[in-house]
Amino acid sequence: MQIDYRLAFDLAPVGLALSRERTMVDCNQALCEMFGATREQLVGQSFQILYPSADEYERLGARMAPLLGRSGMYADDRIMKRVGGAQAGETFWCHVTGRAVDRSAPHAAGIWTFEDLSSRRPVKAELTAREREVAALVMKGMTSKQIGKALAISHRTVEIYRARLMRKYKADSAMDLVHRLVTG
Repeated sequence: MQIDYRLAFDLAPVGLALSRERTMVDCNQALCEMFGATREQLVGQSFQILYPSADEYERLGARMAPLLGRSGMYADDRIMKRVGGAQAGETFWCHVTGRAVDRSAPHAAGIWTFEDLSSRRPVKAELTAREREVAALVMKGMTSKQIGKALAISHRTVEIYRARLMRKYKADSAMDLVHRLVTG
């Protein structure tokens, strides 16, 4: 029996995208449904349209390149933005995993999966771009110093963002903040 790889790609239960230089060259139906867009709206577009802000797209691209270069793989949970449909502009938590085809040129070509986490982890507060980045790293259990190093900002600045997150989520402690971020 011959396996139809195109059919497997199109019907995969997670969003899939193939990229060149951070531009989508192909995607499946699950990705289109997740972001509320048609294939024609996504193919040929920069991944930037899936991010809440251009800054987040740029900063994350810069952070992931060395990791893709070292191991060929990158994964994280991040807040992304729906493109169209009734939920256009809505932000949601998404687990993203990618593989660079060539480690020496990490963004040249890649294979990416996207899993919508919104049913388990709703976004309940309006967050700035930097707050979204800090929140994603807080949920990984990183300290302020580790987050500062990852984001190339001071740990004191991270503590300010962490305090803002605690106020917005009405958290009493760091553990409570993580719990509220995870559960919405």
